[in-house]
Amino acid sequence: MTGHRMNADLELVSIKTDTDPLDGLYYTPRGATPRAAAMIFHGNCHNFYTGPSRFLPEALVAQGIACLAFNRRGHDMVSSLDGRNVGGGSFQLAHEAIADGRYAAGFLAGRGFPHPIVIGHSNGGVLAAQHGADHPETPALVLMSAHRGGAGITAAISAKGLFGRDRLAELLAQAEHMIAQGRGRELMLLPGWWWVISAESLLDYSRNMPATLDNARRMKCPVLYVCGDQEPEDLYPAREFAARCASPCEAVILPNCDHFYTGCEDATAALVVGWLRQTVATA
Repeated sequence: MTGHRMNADLELVSIKTDTDPLDGLYYTPRGATPRAAAMIFHGNCHNFYTGPSRFLPEALVAQGIACLAFNRRGHDMVSSLDGRNVGGGSFQLAHEAIADGRYAAGFLAGRGFPHPIVIGHSNGGVLAAQHGADHPETPALVLMSAHRGGAGITAAISAKGLFGRDRLAELLAQAEHMIAQGRGRELMLLPGWWWVISAESLLDYSRNMPATLDNARRMKCPVLYVCGDQEPEDLYPAREFAARCASPCEAVILPNCDHFYTGCEDATAALVVGWLRQTVATA
């Protein structure tokens, strides 16, 4: 994002929740009334100024689309809150992450956009799919490398060398023991990404994540599902989602592209806004 050249007004916002606020940037076209609005759900342990949350707003605003890039309560790995209290991705819980999407949508409703376009990357894509399924009035949904989610997700990502690797069963047992002792918010080290997690978050992520392919059957809005060709399709099931989707869905596999769209940012942004122009009348 080339913020100093962007033809947009940027507002630093703080969105109230039932616990900690969601911070983010609200982008609006400079000197023009937005024709639509979008909100971007970031990936695991990321934030509103990395990844698609960073490189998409410029392209969206250029098309007259206001954009909210916001932190979920599960942003970064461990973050400082008020005083010396800590939070962040290592403490994330699925029900809070789902609620954060509703809080963000409420912010946009207060700005005159009750039905925003929804965009999500990676774990944010899983949450975006859940939000789209829960809100059939959503005009369009863009999934960027959304993983399959569901109760088997930690086993699936551990098998790819992430998260628990070959120690997942051991770590799950350790987390259960810690929770039984009232130590659910104590941190544990993981042998793979994302390296550190609380006991309660480990169990919650293993058991309570939305299932992306199940949500495909509930979808009412048009969907664009983008992945890179360097991503394993069993974990990022773009074609399977499109086959199951109850609404029109286009799956696009980008060549020479990794999970984070490294070096493909401009092409990916052009793809997303081009699809939105064809799909959403107000965009």
